[in-house]
Parts: sequence; C-alpha cells; structure tokens
Amino acid sequence: MLPEYININDYDYPLPGERIARFPLEQRDATRLLVFRDGTPADSLFSLLDQHIPEKSLFVFNNTRVIRARLIFRKVSGSRIEIFCLQPLGGYGQTGGITTWKCLVGNAKRWKSGPLEMTVDTGMGEVTLSAHKGEKAGDAFEITFGWDKPEMPFEQVLEFAGKVPLPPYLNREPVESDTERYQTIYAEFNGSVAAPTAGLHFTPAVLEKLESRHCSFEYLTLHVGAGTFKPVSVEDARQHAMHEEELIIERQSILRLLQHSGGNIIPVGTTSMRSLESLYWLGIQLINGKDPGEEFFIDQWEPYQSEVSIPPAEALQAIYDYLTARRMNSISGFTRIMIAPGYRFRMSDALVTNFHQPRSTLLLLVAAFIGEGWKKAYMFALEHGYRFLSYGDSCLFFPEKEEG
Repeated sequence: MLPEYININDYDYPLPGERIARFPLEQRDATRLLVFRDGTPADSLFSLLDQHIPEKSLFVFNNTRVIRARLIFRKVSGSRIEIFCLQPLGGYGQTGGITTWKCLVGNAKRWKSGPLEMTVDTGMGEVTLSAHKGEKAGDAFEITFGWDKPEMPFEQVLEFAGKVPLPPYLNREPVESDTERYQTIYAEFNGSVAAPTAGLHFTPAVLEKLESRHCSFEYLTLHVGAGTFKPVSVEDARQHAMHEEELIIERQSILRLLQHSGGNIIPVGTTSMRSLESLYWLGIQLINGKDPGEEFFIDQWEPYQSEVSIPPAEALQAIYDYLTARRMNSISGFTRIMIAPGYRFRMSDALVTNFHQPRSTLLLLVAAFIGEGWKKAYMFALEHGYRFLSYGDSCLFFPEKEEG
C-alpha cells in the first residue's frame, strides 16, 4: 500500500539562482536560523540555537565523512574522463592495492577500452592509480581501481587523487577551503559523496552552549549517496525510485536513544532523521520475527504497508536485545525509506535542517514533518533574504501539536 497521491508540483517554489549560497560564510555558526514553531516562522541566528531548544534534548548527529569522490583522468588523446565514486562493492577501508566501486562515468563514450592512469604526489612519494571499466549497471559502471602502494587504504588514495564532490547546483569547481568547510567538525567515518549539510553550522561554541542546557549528543553513521540530489522527475512522487544508503549504529547508541525515548530527540539533518525513523522500522521487523542477518534493509514504502502502534521504546528495545544476545557492538544495513506527506513520525521531536531544492525528496520530508507550513516557512525565508541549499542558512522545525 502506498501513501495517497503526491503531486510533486505541489512541492515546488521559485528559487532564484542568486539565492543559492555558492560559498559558506567565514564563520560556521554566523548563519541565520529560521525557527518554525506552532505554525509561525521567526528569525534568529544559528549561534543562538540553544535559546530555542528544550532543556535535556538529545541531538542525533550523522558522523559520516565526505570522501574526495571525483577523479579526473586524462587519456593520451587528451580526452577528459571523470569518474565519480559512489559506493564500494566490498566495503570501505580496503587495502591491498585493488578495489571495485560502483561509479558514474562522465564522457564514458570516449573510454572505449584499456585502463586510465594518473600519478599523484602523496607527500610521502608518488602513487600511481589506475581505473579499469567493467560492467554497466543502470546509470553506473563497476570500476576496478588499482594502486601501487597496497598498504594505503583506497580512501587515503582519494585524498590525494580526488576532488571534493560539491553539489552540482553550486556550479563551480572546489577550492581549497571546501576541503574543511564541506565537512562537519565531527565527521569521522569515510563514505559520503555529499555532506550532511545541516551539521555544517555546528561549532564547539554552539555545542558548549547546548551542553549548558543539559543537552546531550549521540552519533550514527549514514553514508550519503549522490541520489540525495536526484530530483523527483515524475508527477506522482510515489513513482520515484528512492536511493539506497548505508546506515551503521552502535549498540550503545541504541541504549542512549532508548534511555531518552519520551524526551526530546532532535535529529540534525534529514539523513539523521531518516536513520532514526529507519531504526524504528528495524525494531518492528525484529518484533515481527524477521532476522536481518548480517545486514538489515528498510524498503522505500515499508512504513506505509500497515498501521503500527508499537511505541518507539519497544522497537529500540528489540534492537538492543537482538544485538546483546548476539554480542554485537553495532548493526549495519541499508535504507531506502522515503518520508513523504502521510508518514507518521515515531523518533523525531524537532529537526535541524537546511533549505532544500524544489521538487526534492528532502522537501517532501520537511512537508511530512511540518505539513503545509513548509510553504509559509520557505516564503518567509525568500522574503527575508535567507541563503539556500548546502552552504546556506539553517532551519529549526517543530511539528504542529496534535489535536486532543
């Protein structure tokens, strides 16, 4: 069963090019903050986030780290071939001098056969990186990479050979400052090809002020895929194929969420929100007797198949008990969950997020959370000079209170 008809034209708005922030502000937390509570937008600053947050809230951050996923090769003929690394077929952190990834290939028609090569300076000597084109799968190719320093993990090779994968709508090449600024200050685990941009505003000072209000912080890892930029190109958004992303969370984090259930849980970014809601449905799978094995999977419309009234604490307890019984310190899997109007949130009491593109799945998520109020919030932002998208300003959304 799908949610009711969702006309993507209802989730469009005019976004002039000059309102897209091409570069970040000099200071991370100097961005503006639109606070939307009880259906009313208000203007603030991100550095004052603590003033708008209930005491003892639990913030959930996505600690994924953006990899330098864009590789530019030059053929002997001079042709430029761009390889965009999406996802490893054998996991991250591979050494041994060989790995195979799912990749997008720009100018693929110019790459008939044979390997591509480049040599880069690592500061500790040169490394030669080669790319061999394999089978095509949909829009992507299987690319096997080889490098002549087998002790070096592939992601470290990318640090020297690749470019920061800026969003296409920035319409510019990366500059040196993007290496730091297109990364959150708490980024830890390599794997994303796009930053969880809601977290870009956080500074040690902001975190310290939140701690003074007895807020606590928890982390999970969702590796953001390029599909996050994929617009909804069909009129009925239910026909959109949602992208799949890898989610990893530690058992101790499940325990912290469990201890905080019933309190205020605030995901930082749509990736954290999708992760939290996916965890609820993983718990439901376990309660229903499904063993996820080594990797769980949450499908796009799984949450809409039936009405479920199991409390979040029970779902989290099921995950914690499952991990404890198997002496597992963490669990990983993949989620394709699509949060759209009609979805009922179980794990999220507020949301910190940026402004999102028109006609995007991210905007559908916002609309699911605050209802038609998204239009009021976005029009307020446009009328009051807010900066939009990845390097733009921030929002703090509270859902409308339920009647009764």
